[in-house]
Amino acid sequence: MSEIMDLKMKVQAIMSSPVITARVDENIVEVAKIMDLNDVGSVIITDRRGRPLGIITDMDIIKRVVAKNLNPYEVKAGEVMSQPLITIDPTANITDAAKLMSRYGVKRLGVMYKGRLVGIVSSRDITTITPELIEMIYEKARIEEATVIPGYAQTAVGYCEICGQWSDILTFRNGRFVCRDCLEEMEK
Repeated sequence: MSEIMDLKMKVQAIMSSPVITARVDENIVEVAKIMDLNDVGSVIITDRRGRPLGIITDMDIIKRVVAKNLNPYEVKAGEVMSQPLITIDPTANITDAAKLMSRYGVKRLGVMYKGRLVGIVSSRDITTITPELIEMIYEKARIEEATVIPGYAQTAVGYCEICGQWSDILTFRNGRFVCRDCLEEMEK
C-alpha cells in the first residue's frame, strides 16, 4: 500500500467498491440473502432509480427484526434501514472519515463522487491501516529529530524539558528544549 507513505491518505485508497445494494422495497429475507451471497455485513438501500437512501447492517436485522420477532418476509428494507446515508467524498482524508463516523455514531460511510455512490468505507477499513500509519508517523518524527544538527542552537517557545517552566526562548541542546537557566547549568 504505497498510499500509506502519504500521511494524508484518501478515502478512495481504502474504500470497498463496487457497493452491494438492495432496493427499498425488498423484504429482509432478500436483503439477508444479498449480504450472505456477497459476504458483507451491510448493504446500501436504494430507491428504484438506484439512488442511495440508507444502509442496513447485520445488526440492524438482528435488533429491528429478529429481536422483535417480526416476520422477515413481511418487513421491507425501507422499514429497517438507517437513514439518511452519511456520505463522504473519495478525495477526503481518512481522518475526516473517522471524524464523520464519530460525529454521527456510524461505522460505515457511503462514498459519493459527482452524485454517484462509488464505494463504502468502514471503521474496519480505517483500523486495518492504522498500525501502518502510526509507524509512518513515528518514522517521520524520528527522521525530523535526526535532522537537528548536534550543538546547533535551535529556539522555540514552550515548557523547558528539564525544569518544566514556561519560557519564551527555549534552546535545543543535547536532544531537549531547555530554558536559559537550565542551559546555563548544562554549560557549567
